[in-house]
Amino acid sequence: MPPGDPAKGAALFTSNCAACHSAVNGGGDEQGPNLYDVYGRKAGSEKGFAYSAGFAKADFVWDDAHLDKWLTKPTSVISTTYMMYAQPDPQIRADIIAYLKSLDTK
Repeated sequence: MPPGDPAKGAALFTSNCAACHSAVNGGGDEQGPNLYDVYGRKAGSEKGFAYSAGFAKADFVWDDAHLDKWLTKPTSVISTTYMMYAQPDPQIRADIIAYLKSLDTK
């Protein structure tokens, strides 16, 4: 994975992810869960969000490798996901991941 730029990732998040996800501290869930502080969070653990069934079996935390695989093809990580977005460009994925990582408060 190439190095990511969180500033570019913030703009890319707005244009690629914000239609379905919030990334605001204390913000609510939308079509997808709030992604504020998602880096390092156990998959499927955002309180109050109605995840697809596959997330109940998820036994990992969101890190660089999992987020990269997820953004490449979500169904390769959780086959029952409702997320349809897939990003083939590794630099765009790296920038979005760097942005999400910058929101990690753990």
